[in-house]
Parts: sequence; structure tokens; C-alpha cells
Amino acid sequence: MANLKTLKTRIKSVKSTQKMTKAMKMVAASRLKKAKHAVESSRPYADKIHEMVAELASNIAVRENFNEKFPLLTGKGKAETHLLVIFSSDRGLCGGLNSATVKFAKQRINELVFQGRDVKIFCVGRKAYDQLRSTYGKQVVDHVFGVFRGVVDYKIAQDLAGKITALFDQNQFDICEVIYSKFKSAIAQEQICKQLIPAQISFDKNSANFESPMSYEPGEEEILSELLPKNLTIQLYNNLLENSASEQGARMAAMEAASTNAGKMIKNLTLVYNRTRQANITKELIDIISGANTA
Repeated sequence: MANLKTLKTRIKSVKSTQKMTKAMKMVAASRLKKAKHAVESSRPYADKIHEMVAELASNIAVRENFNEKFPLLTGKGKAETHLLVIFSSDRGLCGGLNSATVKFAKQRINELVFQGRDVKIFCVGRKAYDQLRSTYGKQVVDHVFGVFRGVVDYKIAQDLAGKITALFDQNQFDICEVIYSKFKSAIAQEQICKQLIPAQISFDKNSANFESPMSYEPGEEEILSELLPKNLTIQLYNNLLENSASEQGARMAAMEAASTNAGKMIKNLTLVYNRTRQANITKELIDIISGANTA
């Protein structure tokens, strides 16, 4: 039978853990509210700039040297090397979010390897890096930590886009894809693989007579040259916000489940404690009565 002191210590320990999980749930809920507002605000802007780039690309799709002028849009004519930018959290205690992301990333890596492609990995967040480096250490070309520890701002996306663009200019990869967790609700997140370079934009190169009803100043090509890097940054920024909101939602749900489980454990341990205490009292009473009868 369990010792009363041991049971009491364990109950106290579980109660302390429950206090921490409840506090973490409240913090995550507060951060989730802000992260949700940020991601919902960024989605329309990201969609509209993507739509504008698509329209401009359609207007000038038939012009000469199109591939040379806009490699971020059309690529460099090769598809041999893929760069996977993988977003994960820097902290744990967010349920199976990071494990799901890493599993999804491994599936994508295996698909590309099966197709005979070379794969390079760029980790944003410590958790994915820690899980992938043992297996794919030689393929990790860069990593960034601390992005999701605080507020995700536009400057972070600019720096990240600059690093990716620099690798592209150095011919380190042909196609860039980002893997992140898309925020759906506080209890639901979806792992997404999205191509960034070349930009996935549908335009018809055969529509030579197409003319936009809109007039652009100073010109379509000049504006498209400015919009393509900006579009890359905006899409990355939106993906970062999606992943941040997903992390807070997953952490809130995980801490709520942990608090509930701690409550059940406290209830069971208290029941065992009371039964043990009652058994000890009964035993002492029996010893006393037996001694009195013997006397």
C-alpha cells in the first residue's frame, strides 16, 4: 500500500503542474487572439498582391526575354534542385504540431528524392531542425531560430526573403517550397506545402492580343519587377503568421488537455490517499482493541 507522505507529495506536485498548465493556457489564449487577428488581416492583402502579379504577368507574357527578366516568376528553366523552407516552433508544449510538420516534410522529401530531385532544407524554428538534422543534416543549408518567440513582424519576413533570394541568385536551387501549418481554428491546423519560386501564377502565354483595361505607370514591366520580390515577402509573412497562430492554438489546446488530465489525476490520487489513510486508522483501531481484549 502506498505511503501517505509519498501520496501527499505527489498530489502537491500535480497541483503545481496544473497551475502552470492553466497559466500557459491563459497566455496562449491571449497570444492566439492577437495572432488570429493578424493572420486574418494579412490574408486579403496576400491574395490581392498575388492577383495583381498574375494580371501583370498575363499582360506581358508574350514579350521577348520574359524568362531572363523575371526569374522569380518563371524560374531558370530547370527543376533539379528543390529548397524546402520548413516552419516550426521554437518552443515545445504545443501538442503534436511540430511532429505533424516534420512528418509532412519527410513525406515531401521522400517524394522528391523518389523523383530523382536534389533536396535542400532551410529550417525556420528550432523544433523541426532538431528532429531533421540527425537524418538530413547534410541537406540543411541554413536555419533561423527565435522567429516565433515573440511577435512576428514584417522585417523578419524581409530578412527571410532576402536569404532565399540570395540562394536563388547563386543558383543553389531551382524551385523553392515552404511547408507550414495553416491556421483553421484553435483546435485544427493543416500542414501545407506551397511553392514560392517560381511563383505559382496562371497566365496564358498564347494570348498575344490580350490588353489590360487598366493603365499602369510607369509600365507593367517596371511594376512587376518591384512587385515580384514584394510578393515573395508578403507570402512568407502570411505563412509566418499562419504558423504562429497555429502554434498558439495548438499550445492552448494542449495545455487545456493537460490541465484536465491533471485534475483527473489529482482526484484519483486523493481517493487513494483517503482510502490509505482510512485503512491505516482502521488498522490502528484493530491493534488497540486487540490489545485491550488481551489485557
